[in-house]
Order: sequence, then C-alpha cells, then structure tokens
Amino acid sequence: MGIPFVPPFHGGRNVSSRIFREGVNFAVAGSTALEDSFFAKTGVKIPYANVSLVAQLSWFKELLSTLCQNPTNCKRFLETSLVLVGEIGGNDYNHAFFGGKTEEQVGSFIPQVVKAIGLTIQELIKLGATTLVVPGNLPIGCSPYYLTYFQRYEEKYIQDPNTGCLNRLNGFSEHHNNLLQMELDRIRQLHPHATIIYADYYNAAMPIYVSPIKYGFTKGGLTACCGGGGPFNVNLSVPCGDSASTSCEDPSEYVSWDGLHFTEAAYRWIAKGLLQGPYSSPHLITSNCASIFKSRGFSDH
Repeated sequence: MGIPFVPPFHGGRNVSSRIFREGVNFAVAGSTALEDSFFAKTGVKIPYANVSLVAQLSWFKELLSTLCQNPTNCKRFLETSLVLVGEIGGNDYNHAFFGGKTEEQVGSFIPQVVKAIGLTIQELIKLGATTLVVPGNLPIGCSPYYLTYFQRYEEKYIQDPNTGCLNRLNGFSEHHNNLLQMELDRIRQLHPHATIIYADYYNAAMPIYVSPIKYGFTKGGLTACCGGGGPFNVNLSVPCGDSASTSCEDPSEYVSWDGLHFTEAAYRWIAKGLLQGPYSSPHLITSNCASIFKSRGFSDH
C-alpha cells in the first residue's frame, strides 16, 4: 500500500523522537497483558524477559512527553491519532498452556487479562486518545502449534470434521472475545466521546480455515510453512529457525508461518476483512475509502 513500517520504540529510545511523530510500535515479541508478578504467583514461567502492557503504556507516556509540550497539546495530538491496543492477551494464554496449565486454570486468567486491557484503554482515553482499535483473540484451536501440543489429549480435544480445528480451544478464544466486547461496551458508556473499534480477528480468520483453497492456500490451513516435521509441521523440540527445521518454498500457499504466527498472505486476508469487510465494529473505513485502497494495490486478490 506504500505505507512504511511503523518504527519500534524498544531499541530506538535514543534516537530523535521526530521519527515517531508519524507512528510508533510499542509491541515486544512474547509480551503479555498481565505483569510478571501475576505469573510468578500462578506458577507460570515466562521463558524470556517480558514487557507487559503496563510497561508498554509507560513507554507510551514517556514518548508522548517528548512529542507535545503540555497535557493540552498532548490531548490535541492524540485526538488526531489512531491507537491500536493489541492484539494482547494471546501470550498470557500461550505461556500458561504450554507451561502445563489446564484449560480451566488458564480460563481463570481471562477476566484479569480483559481487565488489564480495559484499564489501559481508559488510561489512553484519559491522556487524550479518541479513536482506538482493540483486536480480539485469534482462533487458537486452528493453530498448528496448539493442534500439535493437544494431540496427547485427543479424547478431550476433538478436531472439527469441517475445519480440523479444536472446537474446545476455539471456544476458549471466543470466551475471551465475548468478555472483551462486554468490557468495551462498558467503556464506551463511560466515554461516549471516544470511538472504540473492536477488531474481530477471530471471525476474520475463520473463513480461511473453512475454505483454505478458496483463499489460495493450496497446502491447507493447518500445516506450518516452517517447522520441524510432524502432521502439522510442528515439532515442539525443533522450532522454526532451528538448524534441524525446514521452511517451505512458497509461504503464500500456507496459512501458518511457524505454527503460531500467520504468513503475510493470511494476514492480508484478515486485514481485508477488517478494513473492507464486516469484521470491525464500528467499521474502520467507509465505502468512500475503497478507491484509495484499490489505488494502492489493496485489491480483492
């Protein structure tokens, strides 16, 4: 589309803040909504240094103070900004599930994850943000990594005959999304001047799993492009990037890149569903914007 990548704040804090005036990314790989203290109490090990949502919000405030001189100017600055909050929460569940916690145990985290997201949104609105996009969770039951991990529990976690996904785990994602949407409705009532857009990642992704060939994914929806072998090309001991792993020749034929993350081709369809389709509420763009997207190569293909 001709839009440059948004520069990351992490690792770029010593450069001029001017490069961040057109956009900045506070995300860090593997980050969680909840803080490390929560996981320490619940016995969940985070395998590397974690940057929680609280820390990312702190970075946001730190940068904001360099972009505008006072609270009034900052509010004006944020009033013309689009703030994307997430997707966040997925890693809270990933770390817990793959650390051996049961579905019931991880399910008890959901209200606290949603609360953390809600508090962050309200703080951003307090700072002056008026347009926020808040994504929901993806269908983890269709993730090749989850499919591989839960093979050992095949009597409890049964694959859907139409998609091959694990309906029980997809139900987990839907529960998170339902609670999140309830929280967004509550915040909308508290702050009617703010536009809070729910990005329905779950339902934007599901058509790809229902009919992968229709969307050009000739290798199906449940096999990773890069991995260490097995029915879903996911080996829990040989991750993508390991010397023993292999990668496919054409990632665009696959939905999943490494078992947990989508390929660019899959993300493109999800983005199309959010920007031009029915999977954002309220809609992210109107029909008046369609010609702009088409002129920049964001077509139906």
